Amino acid sequence: MTGILVVAHNALGESLVDCVRHVLGAAPHNLKVLSVYAEDDPQLKMVEGQALIKQLDTGGGVLILSDVFGATPSNIGRQLCHAERVIGVAGVNLPMLLRVTCCSGKTLPELAKIAIEGGRECIVYIDSEGCNAATKCTDC
Repeated sequence: MTGILVVAHNALGESLVDCVRHVLGAAPHNLKVLSVYAEDDPQLKMVEGQALIKQLDTGGGVLILSDVFGATPSNIGRQLCHAERVIGVAGVNLPMLLRVTCCSGKTLPELAKIAIEGGRECIVYIDSEGCNAATKCTDC
């Protein structure tokens, strides 16, 4: 099973995981969060992230999902991607996280692709005509 690590500003990652709990009834054991606050030392966060990766990698690798590309959380995530069997994707949103959480039995490269597709495909206009893209947002 692939581990999933959300690296995000402040409590955003925890909020996303709370939403996963709400939708799925529980947060899976292979999902962890590394919260990065303005006062945090990035080097200490790197050490914390490395420890979380060791916890999460049970042989299938770890997918890192960060929020804003180029910001401190994604920079930490990018440095963590130097480890073996770690891939990162920036721009985490709830549809992306739900998809990868539900599909964590996939290989690490497959899961990274699912994350990107889930993030893109689930950004749609909401209008009075309705939208049938929502049915795709939780599919593997």
